[in-house]
Amino acid sequence: MLAQELIKLNDLHLAGKLVSEELRLGLHTSRRAGVGAEFEQYRHYLPGDDPKRIDWKLLARTDRHMVRESATESNRQIRFLLDLSGSMNYAENGVSRLNYAKIVVASLAYLGFRQGDDMSLYGLQNGVIQPLVRPGHQAFQQIVVALEKAEATGAWNPTEPTLPPFGTKTNEMLIVVSDLLQVNDEWLALVRTLAHPRREILLIQVLGNQEMDFSMAGFFRFQDLETGREVEIQAESVQQTVRERAAAYFQMLDEGLRVPNVQLTRALLNEPIALVLRRVLG
Repeated sequence: MLAQELIKLNDLHLAGKLVSEELRLGLHTSRRAGVGAEFEQYRHYLPGDDPKRIDWKLLARTDRHMVRESATESNRQIRFLLDLSGSMNYAENGVSRLNYAKIVVASLAYLGFRQGDDMSLYGLQNGVIQPLVRPGHQAFQQIVVALEKAEATGAWNPTEPTLPPFGTKTNEMLIVVSDLLQVNDEWLALVRTLAHPRREILLIQVLGNQEMDFSMAGFFRFQDLETGREVEIQAESVQQTVRERAAAYFQMLDEGLRVPNVQLTRALLNEPIALVLRRVLG
């Protein structure tokens, strides 16, 4: 589904589930389920299933052979970090960067829930990393609620944001969703600070087509979404300069983020989210 269609649903829980199911089908993956501590759902009995897992009481009531499935908990901790600076309010063709990013996080959180991963959510606002949802195996719904409430505002103040220290988990995956736009080297410095042999960092940079190509023509008034400053410009007069500077910036990011255990994926606002996540996880 396209981002516009998902946003119109106005339901992050459903949007995340739809994208994650589309993603799982595309990757031909199977859900890690079995005899675990947490009951998850029923499904129809299939040849080869252990008959002991049939719910005989349900069979007596419904005359259906249903198998109880429970999610097996993993030893991986997933932390989501969502950029909530003002530039995340940028939009193209009715799709805002913030809404796109929220669906990305909700989709990955649903996958983590299905796998029994320990998950938590943080927001980066005014240069400070704020905990939004505490770690837990059943944190998916809390993450969705926190995402629905989250608003983007402000700029990156001169601070040195940090994450809480590692928990008892042996492995950690940090998933950062942002535009990675910076005035100096704020994002590069943060990623290098967070890099660790026990932490895999997945950076998802969400951009608009105009930010990549700047094919606009005509007279426009542009506004800095973080400072509110406005400037009026004839687009054609700065088109080549903007393109060159954007290309140089993206190349600088690519080179600066060549750090062990760090992976950068770019997403455009007109791209299907499942397609983007396939690149992230593939």
